[in-house]
Amino acid sequence: MIVALIIACEVGFWVLLALGLTVRYLLKWRRTSVVLLLCEPVLELVLFVATAIDLRNGAEPSWEHGLAALYIGFTVGYGHYTIRWLDGHAAHRLAGAPPPPKPPRHGMARARHEGRLWLRTVVMVAVACALLQAAIWYVGDGDTSSLRSFQWTALRVAGIHGLIALTYAIWPKKAPAGYEERSALPARDPEHVPDLLVGRTRKDEEQV
Repeated sequence: MIVALIIACEVGFWVLLALGLTVRYLLKWRRTSVVLLLCEPVLELVLFVATAIDLRNGAEPSWEHGLAALYIGFTVGYGHYTIRWLDGHAAHRLAGAPPPPKPPRHGMARARHEGRLWLRTVVMVAVACALLQAAIWYVGDGDTSSLRSFQWTALRVAGIHGLIALTYAIWPKKAPAGYEERSALPARDPEHVPDLLVGRTRKDEEQV
């Protein structure tokens, strides 16, 4: 049941995201798009509650519960980043905004970019480990080996990603001669998804 719910939440995430961006840029329904995008965290809440109820009803802790914790952690760490990235492309293709700049490829700019991604992984792992630890305490004297195994897996993921990100700072890749890198800052026209999700609304959007 938990695996099916994880799949349903993943499908729901992309459906809500597609609907939110479509009504924002094609139908110009800004408030409706915000409501749709704010429904994204509800999916993770549903998954969390379902996992807790499953354990409360006597289910043995298993890899399914560990996977649910990792999925929720990933959504917390990378969900906002994914929405911003897709919003930039939607604004470009549907609203005539400038194309979103690509991430830096060389030098310390690339190292900083990789470092920021690693921090998102740290957030993901921290959330997942906290949920797994709460489940371990909740189960009490039962068999929690699978949950602890997922904790170590999450910590290893953070460690490996951190080492990879560190290599970009220790051995920065040099840009070819005459190469001019574009800024990796998000495009500002139009602004990305507004309000609580990614930022404030532009003045011209407030008139829609």
